[in-house]
Amino acid sequence: MCGIVGVVSNAPVNQLIYDALLLLQHRGQDAAGIVTQQDRKFFMHKAKGMVRDVFRTRNMRALPGHSGLGQVRYPTAGDANSEEEAQPFYVNAPFGIVLVHNGNLTNAAALKGELFTTDHRHINTESDSEVLLNVLAHELEGATRGAALGPDEVFAAVTAVHQRIRGSYAVIAHIAGRGMLAFRDPCGIRPLSLGRGADGSVMLASETVALEGTGQTPERDVAPGEAIYVTLEGAVHARQCAPRTQLSPCIFEYVYLARPDSVLDGISVYQARLNLGKTLAQRVVSVVPPSEIDVVIPIPESSRPSATELAHLIGKPYREGFVKNRYVGRTFIMPGQGVRKKSVRQKLNAITSEFAGRNVLLVDDSIVRGTTSKEIVQMAREAGARKVYMASAAPPVRYPNVYGIDMPTKEELVANGRTIEEVRQIIGADALIYQDVDAMKRAVGELNPAVLGFDASCFDGVYVTGDITEGDIDRMNQQRVPLGDDDMDTSRLALPNSTEA
Repeated sequence: MCGIVGVVSNAPVNQLIYDALLLLQHRGQDAAGIVTQQDRKFFMHKAKGMVRDVFRTRNMRALPGHSGLGQVRYPTAGDANSEEEAQPFYVNAPFGIVLVHNGNLTNAAALKGELFTTDHRHINTESDSEVLLNVLAHELEGATRGAALGPDEVFAAVTAVHQRIRGSYAVIAHIAGRGMLAFRDPCGIRPLSLGRGADGSVMLASETVALEGTGQTPERDVAPGEAIYVTLEGAVHARQCAPRTQLSPCIFEYVYLARPDSVLDGISVYQARLNLGKTLAQRVVSVVPPSEIDVVIPIPESSRPSATELAHLIGKPYREGFVKNRYVGRTFIMPGQGVRKKSVRQKLNAITSEFAGRNVLLVDDSIVRGTTSKEIVQMAREAGARKVYMASAAPPVRYPNVYGIDMPTKEELVANGRTIEEVRQIIGADALIYQDVDAMKRAVGELNPAVLGFDASCFDGVYVTGDITEGDIDRMNQQRVPLGDDDMDTSRLALPNSTEA
């Protein structure tokens, strides 16, 4: 999962891209990068770390130009410790291309072999984004054959790219001296929105919050399989480049990943979470009578809308029972000390008065490994709760994700191969209530009838691209970025929280 942005303007764009990346910081905190273009020359700075740490005044001054792009990265495969895998990526032929990518190619290994043996291109990292860049470069070269590059040639190249690559991809690229290109996979798994500024600027970004927060007006979503080509003068060309498309966005964007103030594929993320709280309330009252619940408490932060709606519908008070420490630092291992794994208690602290002597319903957005849920239930008991019930706004996570979310392996998923009662016993709750899969899809889907389905593969095991085998999953699990000794599995997915920026 990453956040990407690209812009063409008639004014310097370095600050604009920086501001947009800050608004997308929740989508990745491992690395950040910006590239700008001036006089057919690219200027790039990228490094590991968060946006505010990667870019200093001297770096920003070295990024001139009226067009550019940027990315914040959360690694799901490859070498997370390599700054070479931070994006954007660059290739000098043909034309000179820089690219940022959000998603995951499921056939990256096969493509890498094709690029070496057939296309005679060299891949220097383990990143599937570099593979994607070289496939695009090869197809652009084939579409032009030395001729001038225009919209027709660009769209022909993207059509060929769709035929070769598989998986999820929202892509923004700049072609030196020509313009900006963006396209989305035929299933529309990862989000991408188009907006315009009053000054004539054109911006594409992963979420509408990055558009609105930088003064752009969101215009529309890029359609599945569609390509957008923006000239350096700001002329926008669009064409459908995939023969078969279906809008099946990742439902986890609405459950957890996206900011609540974003609108993705015509669906308000905040309203989607309210709807999930409504359907979850129906599940709760069928398991635990409201008379047995004294208070509803969310587990910060993305579960809050669901928890507020649930509390309202069952007629119980909503309270903030946990305070989040946003400044959890590193664990420094000094001579003579052993490795100390970080605990969720370093990130959350319970307000004892909200738990003492009460039957508490905790609401989380999802439960993945179960280790965090177990510790939070124990924290509630230590704070004096008589009974601790746990409700998840998402269904049981039983299957790995292959489209760009760093899900654990199947064996690490607490709900895989277990009943709800067995999971309840593991996390230590007095009752455990999960969202229903079909109810989740209806709750989100009713907000935009044009969305006919979702990728909900981690819940139902149905991979919307239709080409995923057990062997593919095993291979991608081997490429996963493991947690290091200094990492904290702070939340359901070991991802930064969706409202942290």
